Amino acid sequence: MHNLNIIRNKTERSRLLACLMVFAITLLSACIEIQSSSHGTSKNNTADTHKQETGQAKNVILFIGDGMGVSTITAARIFDGQSKGMEGEENSLAFDNFENVALIKTYNTNAQVPDSAGTATAIMSGYKTNIGTINVRPDQKYEGCGSIPAIKTLTDRSHLAGKSVGIVTTTRITHATPAAMFAHADNRNWESDNEVPKEAKEAGCKSIAQQMVESEAEIIMGGGTSKFSENQLSTLKANYTYAESKDDMKNFKDGKLRALFSKSHMSFEADRDPAKQPSLAEMTETAIRNLKSNQEGYVLMVEAGRIDHAHHGTNAFRALTDAQALNEAVKVAIDMASEETLIMVTADHSHVFTMAGYPVRGNPILGLVKSIDQTTGLPSNNYEKALDGKPYTTLGYHNGPNLRATNDESLTDEIVHDRNYQQQTAVPMGYETHGGEDVALFGHGPGSENIRGVMEQNKISDIIDLALGLN
Repeated sequence: MHNLNIIRNKTERSRLLACLMVFAITLLSACIEIQSSSHGTSKNNTADTHKQETGQAKNVILFIGDGMGVSTITAARIFDGQSKGMEGEENSLAFDNFENVALIKTYNTNAQVPDSAGTATAIMSGYKTNIGTINVRPDQKYEGCGSIPAIKTLTDRSHLAGKSVGIVTTTRITHATPAAMFAHADNRNWESDNEVPKEAKEAGCKSIAQQMVESEAEIIMGGGTSKFSENQLSTLKANYTYAESKDDMKNFKDGKLRALFSKSHMSFEADRDPAKQPSLAEMTETAIRNLKSNQEGYVLMVEAGRIDHAHHGTNAFRALTDAQALNEAVKVAIDMASEETLIMVTADHSHVFTMAGYPVRGNPILGLVKSIDQTTGLPSNNYEKALDGKPYTTLGYHNGPNLRATNDESLTDEIVHDRNYQQQTAVPMGYETHGGEDVALFGHGPGSENIRGVMEQNKISDIIDLALGLN
């Protein structure tokens, strides 16, 4: 009996030890999971299966083509190639050659199809959040207002590491994507002082314009003087080198720059007066040239924001020329940046922009569809016809203001190649909408090895922080 009790006691102790070991392993795994997860959380966190490496970068340049989904990239590649006399499909954009690529899920915490405010917050601050909010987490009303603690923006985190910060956009500087670099707002429309509700002001909330005035970023360039009060503009002119034209910008040598080139958004690239407004590539060159003087490094966000606006108006020509302008800016970054620089190119979301109709190889990307003659195997001499007996274009939109109707005149080459032509749509709406599918993320340089697979959008912020060693 005594021996039996010893055996039982040993068995119970073994079972207890085994249970304790399982508990310890489980607790350790949970700690590791918490420690390695994004510094930003969301209502819809999903497991991150990507093993993250620690390629060390000194600088980061983040390009965002607003609304530049995969179909836009493909069409822009062909458009760019055909503008150089090629058939187009074989052309490569500068970032096509980046060695690391991932697909990015773009949903907001409360929206299947997102907007730029929620997606820019995810990209730059690491938090998936609600549609229409900038650096304010779900259920955290007035975050960053008054004495309410704020999540740290990419500008905040970069400055804590001693790095300089640049913000470049072709939209109003108070627009959603650039604002995510420095501002907090429950509503992206709080751009000017008079657009902030009384209740929010009483809680200590400031307009995005005022937060830009108070931002410590070294370089800020874009449009949007109409969103600033006279006092705010006077403050900018008194405390910074202030530029209103391309010549002003080019004369900037050092220090801090605030450049506002237009009352609202800057011109589409196709309409830009090169004597007055700089191109996105020229703004990028100015930013890099000045930011790289900081021996601790820099972070630069460059947005081609008007790709999005052209898509909303179903004008593919301007969307593609602005995407082409982004590509030129990426070339500048590749040429100027050191090997210690992580360069990333992505979109915040896509649009309901399509390529279809079986056009022949080299068919003008903005043109009417000619396909292969199935009898001869050669390009057809005639345009393809829809069931209404009329030709149609390769490019189109699922929804928007230019609905194809049965009593419309037949399209001609002259009509569809006009720069103001609006591609036809299937669902009638006042404006075209965003798309909800994944977008691409291209990466080159130290830290880009973490760009792979299918990723949550807020993991882009983790890639930046890991590469730079930010907290």
